[in-house]
Amino acid sequence: MCSFPYLLTRSFMRTRVLLSALMITLAAILVPCGESVLADSAGAASAGQGGSAPRKEVSLDRGWRFHLGDVPDAEKPGYDDTGWGRVTLPHTWNATDGEDGGDYHRGAGWYRTRVPIPASAAGRRVFLQFDGANLVTDVWVDGRRAGRHEGGYAAFRFDVTELLVPGRTALVAVRVDNSNNPGVPPLMGDFTMFGGLHRGVRMLVTAPVHVDALDHGGPGVYVRQTGVGRARADLAVTTRVTNDTGTARRAQVRTVVTDAAGRPVATMSATAEIPAGRTLPVIQHATIDRPRLWDGRADPYLYQVRADVTAGGTGDRVEIPLGIRTVAVDPARGFLLNGRPYPLNGVNLHAMRRGKGYAISDADVDADVAMIEELGATAIRLAHYQHPQRVYELADRRGLALWTEIPLLGAVTDSDAFRASTARQTLELIRQNQHHPAVVVWGGGNEIYNPNAAANRVLSEVAALIKAVEPERPSTYASCCFSDTDPLTGHTDTIGYNRYFGWYDGAPADIGRWADGLHAQDPGRRISVSEYGAGASVVHHQNPPVKPDPPGEFHPEQWQAAYHEENWRQLRARPYLWGRFIWLMFDFASDGRDEGERPGLNDKGLVTADRKIRKDAFSWYQANWSSKPVVHITSRRDTPRFTGTTDVRVYANTGAVELTVNGERLGRRTPDDHVATWTGVRLRPGANTVIASGGGRTDRVTWWRDAGGARTEVHVDAGTGRPAPGYAADRNASDGVTGRIRTPIAAPYRTHRKGTFAYRLPVANGTYHVDLKFAAPAGAGIFNVNAERRRMIAGLDVAAVAGADAPLDRRVTVEVTDGVLDLEFVPRLGDATVSAITAIRSAEGR
Repeated sequence: MCSFPYLLTRSFMRTRVLLSALMITLAAILVPCGESVLADSAGAASAGQGGSAPRKEVSLDRGWRFHLGDVPDAEKPGYDDTGWGRVTLPHTWNATDGEDGGDYHRGAGWYRTRVPIPASAAGRRVFLQFDGANLVTDVWVDGRRAGRHEGGYAAFRFDVTELLVPGRTALVAVRVDNSNNPGVPPLMGDFTMFGGLHRGVRMLVTAPVHVDALDHGGPGVYVRQTGVGRARADLAVTTRVTNDTGTARRAQVRTVVTDAAGRPVATMSATAEIPAGRTLPVIQHATIDRPRLWDGRADPYLYQVRADVTAGGTGDRVEIPLGIRTVAVDPARGFLLNGRPYPLNGVNLHAMRRGKGYAISDADVDADVAMIEELGATAIRLAHYQHPQRVYELADRRGLALWTEIPLLGAVTDSDAFRASTARQTLELIRQNQHHPAVVVWGGGNEIYNPNAAANRVLSEVAALIKAVEPERPSTYASCCFSDTDPLTGHTDTIGYNRYFGWYDGAPADIGRWADGLHAQDPGRRISVSEYGAGASVVHHQNPPVKPDPPGEFHPEQWQAAYHEENWRQLRARPYLWGRFIWLMFDFASDGRDEGERPGLNDKGLVTADRKIRKDAFSWYQANWSSKPVVHITSRRDTPRFTGTTDVRVYANTGAVELTVNGERLGRRTPDDHVATWTGVRLRPGANTVIASGGGRTDRVTWWRDAGGARTEVHVDAGTGRPAPGYAADRNASDGVTGRIRTPIAAPYRTHRKGTFAYRLPVANGTYHVDLKFAAPAGAGIFNVNAERRRMIAGLDVAAVAGADAPLDRRVTVEVTDGVLDLEFVPRLGDATVSAITAIRSAEGR
């Protein structure tokens, strides 16, 4: 069977890529294969290039000019773009307005660059590859249209050979539009849909007879594992060979499978006659004896598959990883890797960062995956669209199982265009990622809110397409908000449920009763929990916590931790759940939200959006999931405190944990289900040093107890223990770090506190005039200031308003009713900062 289920002429392939209005129906997609060449393994042998030369790739990420908005004639070479801004890819135009709450620009943006075309490209094929552009992209080369791509997250290529002159410079103009488009999913979603060339662009140069570069952005080489066991693995390798010359060519395809040390374990050779302008799949078979299996986190072993295509003295090469394993889902035993239960304990992940949107770097991806590994997770759900290739590559190497999905969510359009776009994006997802062993399930969509006939039809078509094209891995869908047995839940092989018991409704323990009821009702249904989570701000605290109002402004960190403690205890006890995925790993931009500490943010992450603070719930899962010793004192940011005693809770996966407070040993506790507790611990006025130790790990926090009582006047010199005259030392901050202005400036502007932090100042009830003093270097940050949980200052960039390292004063007036003045400093980009705080009760407000 062909790896790709139909044979296209080269002219039709090019037409398919270039025409934006092409209607691809499932019937057309699933026509039988055309001719193909079959070859059997020649056994293990040494690998050589066989005369082929690797293709050439050139990064085009630098040297772009950008203009926000539509521009007539911007595709023409003679257009004057000298007034445009300069940008480097990846880039988005919504990095700021996409995460500040409210509206953000959804429309067109233009990019232009000049690309030197090497003289050596003569007689070869040249492609432009875009790794991601949101949402509809039109490309011109020297004023002539190269093509249009619809869909915001998959890579795509255009053959631009006929539009270029080797040895000259070509003008590449790109129009990207992230407007809502009724014919292109996603139509909606609870996240910002950042516009722009948000991933890299490169030029690809190949021989005229080459591995197919226009197979939905895929590598053109695919491996099916037709039989896998401990004794042997049977493989079928399909290499799609394209002849872009004007005459038939005889091509040799030589494929070598090597182990992790580079030693060949199988070599296959075949010769095929490729007609002019045609693409032919060449299928080769091999057997690997006693394969070392890709076994998740325990042993993510990778082979390599190298396909060389040579014809007429020129050649092409493509290499892909190979992880030999089996995946299955059992309704009673859950997820099975290589025939054994393998718990998918995972997190959801969005491919975005604060201040960057989708325009993240490989280093950003590396850091995120490293933090997920630190957590001890075994799986990641890549929400809600195709992610950068770097994620898939790292997951292969680190043994992290992936659920990857298409951006079919929220709503559908009942049209041929929408169904065709959905099918194309499904094929792109599969073709570009089926060689990654980390991918264990294909996601067909998420939370369609109107389960009508149109929604059922498109989801049914997606499920059928997945099964026809890549049947080795199951399909799934994440359901929400309707009956658990709604028809939408019955199209895919498996099903996930987004359930938030204890946040939006019910109590945390309800998730266990819900799962048992569904499993009893339909024991054959293969179910997972695709999302569960609760919001948390690291500047909001409450002990003991009370369930907050989700749309409200107060999201205490302690409730999120309590929510996850109970949810996880329920979920881990139910082995029939094939996956359990926390919503989510990192806080992320959702510009339409206005809740918690600031607008434009979904704060359900285990880690803050800037990746600087791991919330307590992170350490709860680390204590449960990680094999490394964990000792973590909870409520560490709940300071200052105003009572003389407190309970101390420590998350730990070690043996006995010892607690010391202010040098006094308070005994050892053996953690009860990963929690060690000391009740009624006394705190003295001032600083209290709390140390927990166990298993070779030590954690330390300092809690400040403010025993000064209510005041009507407060003066704080932030960032220093040696305050300016008339000010008190900086004692009542929850977090952040201290800093200093290096240029000459008067006190109290000389020092500051920066980061994400809050002050809790005990005062008598009444109306207060609060004077805030700031000074910050250029680029320090943009932030909000909340007083008494009301947003008082929004989007403040101190250096932009006052100048770098220059003083700035702001006054707000607030009403205090609970004896504590709460001031929150919450970054939107970079760090928040404050140099001094003065709060004086007004005579009128007494």
